[in-house]
Amino acid sequence: MHYLTQVLTERPRAGEVPEYFLRYTDQVGPGDVRDVLEAQGREALAKLRALPADRSTYAYAPGKWTLAEVVAHMSDTERVFAYRAFWFARALEGALPGFDQDAGALTAGADQTAWPDLLGEFEAVRAATTTLLRGLPSEAWARIGTANQTQYSVKALAFIMAGHVAHHMRLVDELYVGR
Repeated sequence: MHYLTQVLTERPRAGEVPEYFLRYTDQVGPGDVRDVLEAQGREALAKLRALPADRSTYAYAPGKWTLAEVVAHMSDTERVFAYRAFWFARALEGALPGFDQDAGALTAGADQTAWPDLLGEFEAVRAATTTLLRGLPSEAWARIGTANQTQYSVKALAFIMAGHVAHHMRLVDELYVGR
């Protein structure tokens, strides 16, 4: 097995990923995380595109996000984590700020955005993420940087992105599709 492929199939270790994010990294299936991200993006989009557009404004309980808001959140969060991966991979200096997902969701306007446009945005964000990750030199994957006063490796960020979408797609299945 090629060294980089071996590195990218192993889950992040302590010190590479904050404990909070283990709930996401533990959901990532086997294989090179770049391949996992690509396959997962295709599968998520196929599932979401099969849903009728009027389902996008459904929320499973008062005060919970609509399906459209969940998809927008997946795109927004991936953008943030991919930017962190870019910043750390390039060994740029300075810590990055945190990200308030709830504040972002309130101002995203997801429920006023056409369902196909939200899905197209997720598709574009995921394509940009996988292109970035495929282009990284092997030494970049071990680089560590600080965001939100917490340290992450580039590899950990890739696993977090895959796990985050896995988490939300499981919730989509359980709380949005089957009801």
